[in-house]
Amino acid sequence: MGRVSLKERIAIIGGTGLNVFDELEKRREEQVSTPFGAPSAPLIYGELGDRPVVFLARHGAGHAIAPHRINYRANLWALKQCGAQYIIAVAAVGGIHKEMIPERLSIPNQIIDYTCSRKNTYFDKDLSEVTHIDFTYPYCETLRMKLILASRAGHLKAYENGTYGATEGPRLETAAEIVRLERDGCDMVGMTGMPEAALARELGLCYAACAVCANFAAGRGEGVLSMNEIQDTIARAMVKVRILIKEVVTLI
Repeated sequence: MGRVSLKERIAIIGGTGLNVFDELEKRREEQVSTPFGAPSAPLIYGELGDRPVVFLARHGAGHAIAPHRINYRANLWALKQCGAQYIIAVAAVGGIHKEMIPERLSIPNQIIDYTCSRKNTYFDKDLSEVTHIDFTYPYCETLRMKLILASRAGHLKAYENGTYGATEGPRLETAAEIVRLERDGCDMVGMTGMPEAALARELGLCYAACAVCANFAAGRGEGVLSMNEIQDTIARAMVKVRILIKEVVTLI
């Protein structure tokens, strides 16, 4: 993957804790429409260094859209439509693997989909033939490696692999469900990884994720999960995410 041209923007999808990205210079905002409805929030265009970047808040500008209500199809379509080719998706997760401790960043390489009610494909009607995509490796490996190199350059000690279990939400999981996810091979659990990754693949976008561990998954920490503690952890971890993004943009 060479350096991006001015017509090939890098897109950042901000998740919980990353509703704004003030680091962008020469900012402008655009309300857009798509054949699938409106995206979660206006697109925020700007530059990071000398790279053209567009930012989209996945949960809306005020973080009011629950994971199962996000219009993933509109979000990815809007980013493709504005010229983005490289998508860095930031998402909060619960840690299952022993190395996935609160505030740890991970660059997952696999995903298992447990969602059940979401519009998860562009290929659902008006087709001349059935369309399939190869999803053996759900993340763009080239971009994933750029994120890993950026985490090393920023001394962030990210977990450099891992399987993301995508659950329906918006509730958190039971302890028994986490045991099942671990048995299935999941290292972390979140609610927004799918169908986002698959839709990016359908559109031919280079998509990779930065998973931010907000808490130990259910049954793995001490006592019940505290939303206040989760929010505090995410706030601290987002400092690392901002460093990561600044580093990775220089590598693309």
